Amino acid sequence: MFETLIDFDRELLLAVNGSDSLFLDRMVRMLTNGLTWIPLYLSLFYMVMKNNDNFRRLLYVLLGAGLCILIAGTLNDEIVKPLVARWRPTHDPQIGTLVDIVDGYRGGKYGFFSSHAANTMSIAVYFCWMVRSRRLSIALVIWSLLNCWTRMYLGVHFPGDIMVGLLWGVAVGTGVYFFYGRITRGMYIPRNLNPDQYTPGCYRRLDCNWPVGVLVLTVIFVFIKACII
Repeated sequence: MFETLIDFDRELLLAVNGSDSLFLDRMVRMLTNGLTWIPLYLSLFYMVMKNNDNFRRLLYVLLGAGLCILIAGTLNDEIVKPLVARWRPTHDPQIGTLVDIVDGYRGGKYGFFSSHAANTMSIAVYFCWMVRSRRLSIALVIWSLLNCWTRMYLGVHFPGDIMVGLLWGVAVGTGVYFFYGRITRGMYIPRNLNPDQYTPGCYRRLDCNWPVGVLVLTVIFVFIKACII
């Protein structure tokens, strides 16, 4: 049964890995690069700063985001990947020669589970809970899934690596948010409101649109740049 799942994982990866399009190759390489998303991170910081006049609460929000990255990705890279030692598709002895390599990029030796999937989904879920904006939540989840697709396209993660990373990201983002809510309960609670009824993070709709707009513009910029390079 286990071997059947592994074989299916390999077949599914080969079905979605790579293409004959140089345009897609260029676009995916830019989308999977963490530096591409710096404007998105800055817009999230701006949104948080605009809606938290309490410096301690602002600091806790940012520390929570950092904790998501630490638990979701860093611990995975330093502990889980070396312990599990599952080859990335690009290094897999059975299918490594069949994987479409883009610009010589192969990643490290081990790929279980995907830190890209875990990191992006943990941040997405953390801010979904924090902000409670449907538009922002949808945009961040799409952003995470877009990053996941780039990892399979590049052949550096099996679909199974992605699925486990996404599930771990959901768990981490949710856990960190409720931990944040626990330690910030009682900070500047509106008058006449029971602390048990207070939900951290009352964000203005206009401010929530900033990260969504920046995300859309980033994708458009990547698309245009991939066309003209």
